[in-house]
Amino acid sequence: MLVSQSPYARALGERIDELHPRLRTYFAAIPEGAVGIGEGVFQTVGTPRRWLWPLLRILERRGVVAAGWERDVPFRVENRTIASRAIGERTFRFSRGSWIMRDAVALTRHGRVVDELGEPGLLAACFDVDVRDGALRLTSRAVGVRLGRLRLRIPRVVAPVVRLTERFDDALDRQRVALTVDAPLLGRVYEYRGDFTYRIQHGSNQDAAEREQDA
Repeated sequence: MLVSQSPYARALGERIDELHPRLRTYFAAIPEGAVGIGEGVFQTVGTPRRWLWPLLRILERRGVVAAGWERDVPFRVENRTIASRAIGERTFRFSRGSWIMRDAVALTRHGRVVDELGEPGLLAACFDVDVRDGALRLTSRAVGVRLGRLRLRIPRVVAPVVRLTERFDDALDRQRVALTVDAPLLGRVYEYRGDFTYRIQHGSNQDAAEREQDA
């Protein structure tokens, strides 16, 4: 069974051993024909600033971020490794209906990771990758937007800063995730945080799960 390299593992190098053992599984490459499945609940998603919702709805339609502010949102994550990229699909089950966020993570030539969000890709963020106390921490260095064939980098003085922390809670036996987006002058403009269980599903078990989900 062929396994591509994970962009996270390549960015961390030997530091991947500093991750909690359960996180090493999460950020390792997923074998061909398998899928990583996470299921849990986000305690909060979005932003309580209602004046931002019309702008976020434009991004929501492209699968980038969700417009609104909800608590206790069930979600499902499906991760795959394709051509050395980490491909993710997150289904949020809001009270108003389900919404899907898609992203693709690749390694840059500078040893960082770049996450392209949306379907097709609309926003991209380049991250420094770090490990602290067994948790993975990402901090954005640059954020860009795609307009047609053009890719434009947002000037740093106005660019939002994205921070993501993934850690494992041994007491709960669950993985915890927290993402924040802060903009200059505006402060916090988007966030989500929650916890979930994670497993790697292979072959026929994966096909059966997908048929059950579609039923």
